[in-house]
Amino acid sequence: MTEHTVYVAAPRDRRGRIAWINSNERTHWAVRAEKTKAWRLVARNAAQNAKLPKGLQRVHITCTVHKTNNRSYDAGNLAPTAKAIVDGLVTDYGLLPDDSNEHVIGPDMRPGEKQDQPGITIKIKEVQ
Repeated sequence: MTEHTVYVAAPRDRRGRIAWINSNERTHWAVRAEKTKAWRLVARNAAQNAKLPKGLQRVHITCTVHKTNNRSYDAGNLAPTAKAIVDGLVTDYGLLPDDSNEHVIGPDMRPGEKQDQPGITIKIKEVQ
């Protein structure tokens, strides 16, 4: 089984803040849509730059979150960010035919180590 890894650098919102999409946020739909669009775009570009294959059939996706500080956080709360990334990889890039349960297991959220550049490392493991 083949495994592919791509790092998706976190985009910034119009105020210059990291555009995390947190399931605990209660933001206006337009703000959330803007963040979602930004994550989808950077995910598609990262996949293109990494020359990920297209047309895979079934994968397990693991998302490792990298922040710029050591403060405690719940990686699972960033599942909406991972969803935007998966949409960017599947719908916008063409990694898979669809992001349904038939084709995708996960994404499983994991906390990662502190980095200078915030973002998410995506591991895509082909499965039967």
